[in-house]
Amino acid sequence: MNYSLITLFTFLTLMQACNNLDNSAIKGDKPWKIRTFETSASGNALSELDARTDEEAFVQLSLDSKVKFQTITGFGGAFTQSSAHLLNRLSEENRQQIIEAYFSKGGANYSLCRTHMNSCDFSLYQYSYAPVSGDKALNHFSIEEDRKDLIPMIKSAMEVSEDGFKLFASPWTAPPWMKDNEDWVGGKLRKEYYDTWALFFSKYVDAYREEGIDIWGFTVENEPHGNGNNWESMLFSPEEMTAFVQFYLGPTLEKEGKGDLVILGYDQNRAGLREWVDVMYKDEASSKYYDGTAIHWYESTYDYFPAELQYAHQKAPDKYLIQTEACVDSEVPAWRDDDWYWRKEATDWGWDWAAEDEKYLHPKYVPVYRYARDIIGCLNNHVDGWVDWNMVLDRQGGPNWFENWCVAPVIVDPDADEVYFTPIYYTLAHFSRFMRPGAGVISTKTSDDSIMLSAVENPDGSIAVVIFNPSLERKIYTLDMNGEQIIQAISAQAIQTVLLQKE
Repeated sequence: MNYSLITLFTFLTLMQACNNLDNSAIKGDKPWKIRTFETSASGNALSELDARTDEEAFVQLSLDSKVKFQTITGFGGAFTQSSAHLLNRLSEENRQQIIEAYFSKGGANYSLCRTHMNSCDFSLYQYSYAPVSGDKALNHFSIEEDRKDLIPMIKSAMEVSEDGFKLFASPWTAPPWMKDNEDWVGGKLRKEYYDTWALFFSKYVDAYREEGIDIWGFTVENEPHGNGNNWESMLFSPEEMTAFVQFYLGPTLEKEGKGDLVILGYDQNRAGLREWVDVMYKDEASSKYYDGTAIHWYESTYDYFPAELQYAHQKAPDKYLIQTEACVDSEVPAWRDDDWYWRKEATDWGWDWAAEDEKYLHPKYVPVYRYARDIIGCLNNHVDGWVDWNMVLDRQGGPNWFENWCVAPVIVDPDADEVYFTPIYYTLAHFSRFMRPGAGVISTKTSDDSIMLSAVENPDGSIAVVIFNPSLERKIYTLDMNGEQIIQAISAQAIQTVLLQKE
């Protein structure tokens, strides 16, 4: 089945019409209402189904809601100029369909999102909100570049989202005139502009607030190690970023009455986490203004770096640990070919360009597997938020000024006014729709190493369990929740969300 042949409107209507399943498969004194949703290589697309069976279970999955870990901040994706521009090229019907798919309760119901300050690689061109050289007071600060596409997309999402969502912003670079190389790419922030750059963040919050958009927080700098000198970037060492936060950004926001804004440090690949958190959280003074750590997944196509995640959590157990960017990169997206997203066909930049001693980290991989494995691995290692990259791209994997093509969960053909919801969209929705902000991650165990799972207890008392079966075999499992059991089946190559709600 091709997911794109079913409009999202029809999909949501069918979902709302489904009757809740009965509880005959539950063994225990306190029955639960069970709802099971599955996305699979065989064609399910977040489809509600009756997965109960009387077959013998060979896999034991257990949950312990008494053992809780981190609190969920949210799941979502990024508002980029590229995505917003594409939406504005579609018919109003298709534009609204995509917004509903991401932000309605019957869709993915995104709760944590990112956007960029100034331009980024997924902008149509390079721009800054402070284009006038030497304007230390930022008297000419303006977000005019965002008013045509980016701000309307964010506001449309706000109108659809009943629960609301947190929005944080990330700069790729300061204006070139503030940098030692006076270029968009690379270089460092000049010391004489540290205070101006801190003020820039405050001005941005005010400008967006005037548009009716509240900013929840920031990452200090997207990818402070740089990106190979390809597109917008600005370099920081851990010591330099921490000094900027400790003596400039934090105090400036505090002075401006914005001390409640969240500041996330680092914002690059997990392999470098130890070095950064050692500096960020060295002592009370260095960590005062940091609210958490931001990370990306690009270091490997399969390794989610559990040891590094555990280390970062132990270094700052009361602070956020949020995955802020991920995508299938260096690929032109497959158009209306659902099977491609379930096959071992995709590559990332490291397939071609990684150092010889690191190439093993970048094998060909299955796109759906990469998402499911990474999100579950993150949840099971103290990560409290997980944010995808572009929400919408075109058939080329753009547009963007640098022409570095990537894949997004939703692909569009603006010339033909066509929309394709890839299997990645449904994969993300298994988490974002059912694991809500404020949920507590609970203890899980599996008797089958080929099965991954993670679970949360939501603020309303429901339990959401995401189960990932990458094997080519259908599996029968017993799900034990504090002594209460259900027996169900999960398809081969599938992701399931089991939602347990007390009667």
